[in-house]
Amino acid sequence: MSNLLKLEAFQTRINQFLSDKLDTLVVNDEKLLAAMRYGLLIGGKRMRPYLAYTVGEALNVELSDIDGVAAALECIHAYSLLHDDLPAMDDDDLRRGQPTCHKKFDEATAILAGDSLQTLAFDILANHTFTAKVEAKKIVLIQLLVKASGYEGMCGGQALDLSATDKSISLSELEHLHSLKTGALLEASVSMAAECATDLTKEDKEQLTAFARNVGLAYQVRDDIIDITSSEEELGKPAGSDLAANKSTYPSLLGLDSAQQKADDLYQSALQALSTLPYNTQSLANFATFIVQRNG
Repeated sequence: MSNLLKLEAFQTRINQFLSDKLDTLVVNDEKLLAAMRYGLLIGGKRMRPYLAYTVGEALNVELSDIDGVAAALECIHAYSLLHDDLPAMDDDDLRRGQPTCHKKFDEATAILAGDSLQTLAFDILANHTFTAKVEAKKIVLIQLLVKASGYEGMCGGQALDLSATDKSISLSELEHLHSLKTGALLEASVSMAAECATDLTKEDKEQLTAFARNVGLAYQVRDDIIDITSSEEELGKPAGSDLAANKSTYPSLLGLDSAQQKADDLYQSALQALSTLPYNTQSLANFATFIVQRNG
């Protein structure tokens, strides 16, 4: 991940912000707070915060404004993983090379920790100290995250994913599923950061959205590929989990080579969208490159 400029700096920044936020919470139940901290801070590449910071920097947005956006996005992502790992869903024992939250604690605590992290995301957005121009857009930021994370986005995609288990679905159905389950929150990482910019044209927003949509799908295609080509050590979770769960994936529908070609085509479309923008978008191009080349 060496081509991702400022990755370590942005990881450190968001980890400190999130840790500080947890430290401000009144301790009502020590076990629940420990599970929230475990789910939020134990590892993770922080790709959604990194994407938000990178977009913000390209558009000359104050990083202090992006802090609130990035933290809210990561809380939503973390909560989704806690619930995704539960026996009622993917039933995974490992996440990021560590026991999943329900294994470390228990199922009820993992559910409540996920619920608490979800609401913490909106607490952060509602109470973050934004600059004046972004403060006026706070409701829009909340609306974008609601759409990306709820029924119209991530949760809706997860429901489609569960209903597609042990079934054969079409390529268009698979793309729709993943545009919601995975793509919506990555797209929100871009659109929420872009909303913090003061002079972005409608056309520029549309091109950034196109970039995010293509990167989001490329992320999932590559995820399906490495699920069968990478080791458990590289993934930090059991390899071949989609195959074991009898889920439709891009490799199962297209074949491995064609699935990689699909990821490459989406990558080229993402770069094409960036090429129209009057900003320095090299870091965003590097992010897209990382997405289609990663092994874990």
